[in-house]
Amino acid sequence: MAEELARLRTIADYQFGRSAGDALFTGDPEVRHTATGRPEQVLAGGERLVTYGVDGRFTLGLAGGERLREAFEAPRARVVVGEESAPFVREGKNAFAKFVQTADPAVRPGDEICIVGPDDDLFGVGRAELAADAMADFETGMAVKTREGAD
Repeated sequence: MAEELARLRTIADYQFGRSAGDALFTGDPEVRHTATGRPEQVLAGGERLVTYGVDGRFTLGLAGGERLREAFEAPRARVVVGEESAPFVREGKNAFAKFVQTADPAVRPGDEICIVGPDDDLFGVGRAELAADAMADFETGMAVKTREGAD
């Protein structure tokens, strides 16, 4: 188990940046496996931190997004949207470019990110559809496909 967690921490560090593995997998997380034995979900206290996809990348759960948000200084791993977006994102609706205030400059399409408000409150987690500079430049279009809202 310790070896498996070490491997998952390394993958998280690669995907989200240095120290992400430690931030995500502190304590004694539960790793659930597929029928073939491949790690599939990592949970803590019954809440999903991440799902490990067949493509070798993690998708964030709300609990995982909260851990990254707490561990990383803004703007790392974040897209900041205005308060007017809060009720929609919290319901699981997508975040649109016209409401994006700032974004981690390193965000690329396909990245798993935290969607936060101006006060760094977590509204949800999702997958970036645009690069950070495009989010700032575009007035239309989806910036982040929300995977899970923080209701």
